[in-house]
Amino acid sequence: MITINPNFRWRSVVSSIVGVVALAVFLVGTQPTVLAQGTTERWVGTWATSSVVRPRAPQGQAPAAQPSQGRAGAARRQLPTFNNQTVRQVVRVSLGGDRVRVVLSNAFGTAPLKVGAAHIALRSNEAAIAPASDRALTFSGRAGVTIPTGAVVFSDPVDLDVPARSDLAIDLYLPEAVAATTSPFTTHTGAWQTSYISPEGDHTGAAEMPVTDTTQAWFFLARVEVTAPDETGVLVAFGDSITDGTRSTPDTNNRWPDHFSERLTAQRVQLGVLNAGISGNRVLTDGSSFSALARFDRDVLAATGVTHVTVLLGTNDIGGARENPSPSAADIIAGHRQFIDRAHAQGLIIYGATLVPFEGANYWTPEGELKRKTLNEWIRTSGAYDAVIDFDAVLRDPSQPTKIRPEYDSGDHLHPNDAGYEAMADAVDVKLFRTGRRLSASAR
Repeated sequence: MITINPNFRWRSVVSSIVGVVALAVFLVGTQPTVLAQGTTERWVGTWATSSVVRPRAPQGQAPAAQPSQGRAGAARRQLPTFNNQTVRQVVRVSLGGDRVRVVLSNAFGTAPLKVGAAHIALRSNEAAIAPASDRALTFSGRAGVTIPTGAVVFSDPVDLDVPARSDLAIDLYLPEAVAATTSPFTTHTGAWQTSYISPEGDHTGAAEMPVTDTTQAWFFLARVEVTAPDETGVLVAFGDSITDGTRSTPDTNNRWPDHFSERLTAQRVQLGVLNAGISGNRVLTDGSSFSALARFDRDVLAATGVTHVTVLLGTNDIGGARENPSPSAADIIAGHRQFIDRAHAQGLIIYGATLVPFEGANYWTPEGELKRKTLNEWIRTSGAYDAVIDFDAVLRDPSQPTKIRPEYDSGDHLHPNDAGYEAMADAVDVKLFRTGRRLSASAR
């Protein structure tokens, strides 16, 4: 299901990778750290999420409801607020390593965010951690940090043996009433992973953290990074709810990037996989999140160690328009060309993914189906992307190609189920990433 662009000039892109990644290293904080022994450590992302803005309610009012997950009509739920509480957030890493650091984000905050303490540990089960693995995180040597408006902060590195495909628990103690102002949360509401909220107090590092509430969202987290060999690459999977894993089984890591990461680990390919999917995301316009064009720099280009990008976007532009001719397929294609140009300008390898069928979903129209076919044909045949991943061919029903195969349909006729996400991952050719890694290593 992979088509490689025959006009793709590997040598020129590799030269760009060498030169431009060196610049990106300086700009986004990925520069090697010189150790006392005279060696260096190179940082790469092993987990990430893309944040959205969640407005805070004025004091005394109920917080805004969590958006429903995709268009399947999942139950709406109030997102929590925090007041002198600890939140334990669980993430599944892709790459392993023996040194780790965490990137926290107040990207959408309009006021500074105070974090009183932070810890990281290997998760054992639910809200429990392996006690011997607990590490206190510091920030420039300090136990807490105040994250400025719109900023991210990197923790200091800690020594911790992190196995590939393991679960980490990241504790944040939020000592103030963070809902007392109208400054928005920086969050990811469609996590499909349970986070645990404590009663009052600093419970960071507790082996069995007391829990008064849970939520399937991540708060103030941007990335987890590990040190890795020089030849290690990083893939950013850039997309909407189908990349985000909407309607996959919660707490099972059944998103397609998760399954692909498992394949890479099994085949001993050193490639971090970062999920930059956001439910409802559009290429051209803002909706439940900023447009993909608006967030590309923050969620793709700034990712530590990024070498590869996959793009699976356009369904929400098409579905949201319904019968309206605007945006046209040509408009969406123009947006995709921007992703390609911006990735190539930074020396990245970028692969386009075809849009999966969605007849039967509540925003499908014949007019939209024509746009989907036009966009998919351009992705397959234009040669603009460095290679093509044909998810449409994997998921479509042979007898009704405008619909998802019944065995892969989650029930809303838009999002795959767990088996569908696994089939998507199985369609991605691992050799595409082995080749890029080998070339970038030999170019130095």
